[in-house]
Amino acid sequence: MRNTIKVERAKKDITQTDLAQAINVSKQTIHSIETGRFVPSTIIALKMARYFETTVEMIFQLEGEDLKK
Repeated sequence: MRNTIKVERAKKDITQTDLAQAINVSKQTIHSIETGRFVPSTIIALKMARYFETTVEMIFQLEGEDLKK
């Protein structure tokens, strides 16, 4: 799954730490999600979408093998 978190952060000019604090997770969690090492829970994905004022689908997109499941 790919994501646009880094792009969304750049639009708001915020750091991973800023985002982590805003949605009550660790900076490491944001880094892991952003780099694709961790798939967020539905709750975290919804919190991100709300924070960025967009939809979950605009932040997270399935690709490759994910589409076959």
